Amino acid sequence: MQHLWTRTTCYFDCQHALNYFYLVMKKFTEILFLCCTILLSWNGFGQSGQPNILFIISDDHALQTIDAYGEAYGITPHIDRIAREGVIFNNAFVTNSICAPSRAVLLTGKYSHKNGHKDNMSRFDAAQDVFPARLQEVGYQTAWIGKWHLQSYPQGFHYWHILPGQGYYYNPDFISMEGDTSRIQGYCTDIITDLTLEWLENRQQDQPFCLVVGEKATHRTWMPDLQDLGRFDEVAFPLPENFWDDYTGRQAAQKQNMTISETLRIGYDLKIDAHTGFGSDNYTRFTPEQQEKWDAYYEKVEKAFKEKKLSGKALVQWKYQRYMQDYLSTAVSLDRNIGKILDYLDAQGLTQNTIVIYTSDQGFYMGEHGWFDKRFMYEESMRMPFVMRYPGKVKPGSEINELVMNIDFAPTLLEAAGATIPEAIQGKSVLPLLEEAKIQWREAVYYHYYEYPGEHQVMPHFGIRTQDYKLIRFYGEGDFWELYDLQQDPGEMNNLYGKPAYEKITLTLKEGLKALIRQYEDHEAMDLLSEAKP
Repeated sequence: MQHLWTRTTCYFDCQHALNYFYLVMKKFTEILFLCCTILLSWNGFGQSGQPNILFIISDDHALQTIDAYGEAYGITPHIDRIAREGVIFNNAFVTNSICAPSRAVLLTGKYSHKNGHKDNMSRFDAAQDVFPARLQEVGYQTAWIGKWHLQSYPQGFHYWHILPGQGYYYNPDFISMEGDTSRIQGYCTDIITDLTLEWLENRQQDQPFCLVVGEKATHRTWMPDLQDLGRFDEVAFPLPENFWDDYTGRQAAQKQNMTISETLRIGYDLKIDAHTGFGSDNYTRFTPEQQEKWDAYYEKVEKAFKEKKLSGKALVQWKYQRYMQDYLSTAVSLDRNIGKILDYLDAQGLTQNTIVIYTSDQGFYMGEHGWFDKRFMYEESMRMPFVMRYPGKVKPGSEINELVMNIDFAPTLLEAAGATIPEAIQGKSVLPLLEEAKIQWREAVYYHYYEYPGEHQVMPHFGIRTQDYKLIRFYGEGDFWELYDLQQDPGEMNNLYGKPAYEKITLTLKEGLKALIRQYEDHEAMDLLSEAKP
């Protein structure tokens, strides 16, 4: 009996121990699951591990003013940080170098002739298949804040708050999703950042997000933040080597209207005679306090200018210096605000789980060829900044030299999010380029610009760019070709078309151009190509 009691007691003691162990393990499992859930939510991932996406697109920001691309202006530490902690694309190109069409390409992943938005004067059909709507299907919360510039209202976004048209630098109006327009006091770049951080703070924390931040800066008329006025007054900027270009052998360059010497306005652009020349639509938006600080600076600039009584080349060089000073001062605020957004990601523990992309809608001329603006297929206009930080996927400090285009943005983000890439998208994801293994990639990019006569009288044209050469077909007023050896002539000063010894490369490029036109189904270009003179 004693033996039976001992065995029974032992049985119950063991059973009690097992039950206790089971309860402890059950509780431990629940706590572990809760911790993992909290961690995933805190890191900004959904259960599928989808990354958040922050896409910052500025306006007319010249690649050659960004330190990460080899310049030394010292004004882009936060854009440089994205490149340093991620990857810099050295050969990223726009398909149509003008503001609104570039944004349409971003949204659709299609060329202008496919998405229907060829110039700044038409209205974008926002109801078509855009990548944010595809992201919504896989659980993303989507938003666009800032400059939209497409004449229609955004679609495919859970939230948007946009500038009407180009927007203003000071005390700008914003349009809400309800269609109401209200004026917000302050400097536009700061306001866009405030709205961005407000949305990030109030978003659905259990969903991955895709947020597009549309910056107005650095668009004409380059109005710096008050705290940045005069930042570069003591700097003498060297003239680009081809600043005094006479456009020999280049008909379209001879016909354009975008020179610093003739087109850049002393009043409207450079703020001389601000009360009249600068334009009432800009000047009258100031508060009295803002106007006092603005006038205190630009009245000194105006006084010094009138005392010089400049003319000829001396006047042109003065205009160039003022252009650079205002443009770069405006870019300082742009970069500072990008830093604020990056700091927020750090503070909220979102950095490791968020793709951050910085780009501009196209390139811009900073005095090359004596120009400002964009539009041409030449390098300064066609080549755009593109840096990406993608922790865990991108080795910090990476560089990619393959040819990429802005049609590649949409499929890249869709692939990263685990969404389906529509067959109609004409770009391709750049994510395979982030892997160390070499892959087969495109050997050439295709470009087509349409707006003519337009504001700057740039003739319509299309063409092909490889790593080494560029072939352009201009049409409209004339019918002619241009050919450049980019290795020997990076400034594109010497048109080689029709020159001896270039017949073979010209034929090869024409065949390549025809293949790209066929691939991207640009029927207008194909018709023009068939009509082209030899």
